[in-house]
Amino acid sequence: MRILVIGSGGREHALLKGLSGNELIVAPGNAGMSTLAKQLPIDATSPQAIVTLARDEQAELVVIGPEAPLVTGAADALREAGIPVFGPTKAAAQLEGSKAFAKDVMAAAGVRTARALRVAPEEGAEGVEKTLEQFGPNYVVKDDGLAGGKGVVVTTDRAEAAAHAQAVLEAGNPVLFESFLEGPEVSLFCLVDGETVVPLLPAQDHKRAYDNDEGPNTGGMGAYTPLPWLPEDGVQRIVDEVAAPVAREMVNRGTPYQGLLYVGAAWGPEGPAVVEFNARFGDPETQAVLSMLETPLAEPLYAVATGALADLPPLQWKDGYAATVVLAAEHYPASPAKGDAITGAELDNPDKVLHAGTARGEDGYVSAGGRVLNVLGHGATLEDAIADAYRVIEGIEMRGSFYRKDIGRRAVAGEVSVEKH
Repeated sequence: MRILVIGSGGREHALLKGLSGNELIVAPGNAGMSTLAKQLPIDATSPQAIVTLARDEQAELVVIGPEAPLVTGAADALREAGIPVFGPTKAAAQLEGSKAFAKDVMAAAGVRTARALRVAPEEGAEGVEKTLEQFGPNYVVKDDGLAGGKGVVVTTDRAEAAAHAQAVLEAGNPVLFESFLEGPEVSLFCLVDGETVVPLLPAQDHKRAYDNDEGPNTGGMGAYTPLPWLPEDGVQRIVDEVAAPVAREMVNRGTPYQGLLYVGAAWGPEGPAVVEFNARFGDPETQAVLSMLETPLAEPLYAVATGALADLPPLQWKDGYAATVVLAAEHYPASPAKGDAITGAELDNPDKVLHAGTARGEDGYVSAGGRVLNVLGHGATLEDAIADAYRVIEGIEMRGSFYRKDIGRRAVAGEVSVEKH
């Protein structure tokens, strides 16, 4: 099958690896993807540019990686052109594009989530202060729009919460204040085709930049899968209590969901409650989760794109665990350095290293983004998988780079648990 993947990060490298065996095109891609796919330039925010490229390349399936093309209507344009696409419509992608829309859908579907209040830009500092009075001591402040996983501040410092809210308002966006959800977080990717929901393996992301969950929020510094601490019925409960009701509500609204629904949930005393939805594969959980999939990835993606998910045989998974650790550039996430040389033995082995923000320099790879590489580890136990990932990342050199040393550590130590009820 000729498959066009849109995007340029570690998530897209993982998608290409999972789709290998097909004729692959990636646009725009990054330096590490050339061994897996033909690379072409594109304005990924232009639906028409994506349709034109798909036609020119005679793509039989288009897989949209990042969120921006989805909320600008790329999937709609491809469907109108008769090209199978994995990704929801612009209207359905508002589950990620608007936090307020997602809250409205969850309320209608009876899905547990945080209490939320929205402040519009015209309400200004007075609106922020008045709303902060109703929250705390843990403040959760979100940009009510696309923020690539980085538009959220969780803090006990009221001044920091107010400053972030003010910055969002000054950028012309509404800001959302939420109550803090207790419990460990679960990332569950669900293939959704109308009312049909098929979950993938559950994972846990590590959002803070530094060890012990310190430092600013990032797009994600590492992840592991599956989750040894999740109850046996945990995945099914997230499907039954979150994904399936939301899928039904979207159908009821006349905007059926067809693509990947990322459920970010906190597992509290009453079970899962939604922290956020994404309308696409999450990064870096995708890198770990897809590395465990035995079923050829093209099969479920094409089934979703063609409305045939209900007929798909059960997905097959490898035994054991997978972990990924992100190598980040100096000064990430504030102002990451670029152009630094990267050296290491496994840089061209996509079983071990997936490229996120790299380019070609005169003598090899150089950094071209904040999150530069995703290093993968696998093992019979979670501890083995994590050790495998660190063994590889320790052999990679890049000036000023850093990575968290504690990915999955609390899970291995048995320090992550959920309340039984």
